[in-house]
Order: sequence, then structure tokens, then C-alpha cells
Amino acid sequence: MEKVLARNSRLLALSGLVAIAFGVVVLVWPSISAIAMVALFGAFALVYGLLALGQGLNLLAERQTTWVPSVLGGLSGIAIGAVTFFRPGVTALVLVYFIAAWAIVTGIFALVAAVDWAGEVEGDWLIALTGLLSIAFGILVAIRPGAGALAILWLIGAYAIVLGVIQLVVAFRLHGLQDAFSSILGGVRPGRRAPS
Repeated sequence: MEKVLARNSRLLALSGLVAIAFGVVVLVWPSISAIAMVALFGAFALVYGLLALGQGLNLLAERQTTWVPSVLGGLSGIAIGAVTFFRPGVTALVLVYFIAAWAIVTGIFALVAAVDWAGEVEGDWLIALTGLLSIAFGILVAIRPGAGALAILWLIGAYAIVLGVIQLVVAFRLHGLQDAFSSILGGVRPGRRAPS
């Protein structure tokens, strides 16, 4: 379990940094063309999906039962990212629906992961929060896709940054849990004397 927490906290931190970077680029480049936005989102969804898949495979390798949401969420991110790359001529409206679908799907899998981790990981409520945030964002974007290109870009950028920050917080909490787990195991390893 200690190794899984260490690897997954790193992968989650990377996911958070990728989301923040994506959000910042979207916010500082409001005149981005539709083709550039498709490529940027495709790259983001692909990398984000690969990192989530890595988390799930780490859990699977350690025979944890909580691997399914991460693997399925990662595969959905990879699929949506691949679709955007194979269809670079999609319109801005189709791209908005891709982003909404990605957010809703990853949000659902984040909620399932939060339920799986309930009581086992400090900050499981933050994982649930990312799921709820993603679902709400996806629904909002799907309902109001024509709200204006600039408004949608600002919404996408802000969402990505908030998502990334929450993931960094969860990663640091997981890392803290891993350190606590290591110190507990260190005190009970054979050949080590308990402190007097």
C-alpha cells in the first residue's frame, strides 16, 4: 500500500500540474484559434487520461480493488483526446461538447473513486469534490454551449485551474499519509527496537 500511495500521489500531482498549465494557457491566450484549442484540449485529455490510467494500473498491480474508476476514467480521457486529434477540423461547438463529455465522465469516475476510498484515504471528500465540480462544469457547458466563446474559454480555464489545485492538495495529503504509513511500518519492522 505504501508504494501505491507514493506512486499515485506523484501521478495525481502531475495531473494537477497538467490541469493548471492547461487552464493558465487557456486564460492567457483568449484569442486562441479553434484548431489550436482542439489540439491543446486533445493533448490535455490524453496526458490526463494516461496519468489516471497509470494510477489505476498501480492499484491493480498491488491487487487493490479500487483500480476500476481510475482505469476507466483514464481510458475515457485517452479516447476523447484521441478523437480530438483524429478529428482536428471539429467546430468550436463540437469541441465544447467534447469538453463537457470529458468533464462529466471523469467526474463520475472521480465520485466512484471517492466512494471506494471512503475512510481509507484522508481527503477522500476532496476527490468527491473534484467529481462533483467536473460533473457540474460538464452539465453547465453542455446546457449553455453558445454562451460566447470568451465566456466558455474563461470557464474552461478556471475549471482546469481549480481542478488542478484540488488534485495537488489531494496528492500532498496522500503523500503525508504515505509518510505516516512508512513511519508506522518502520516502528514494527523486525530487528528494530521500539523507542523507549
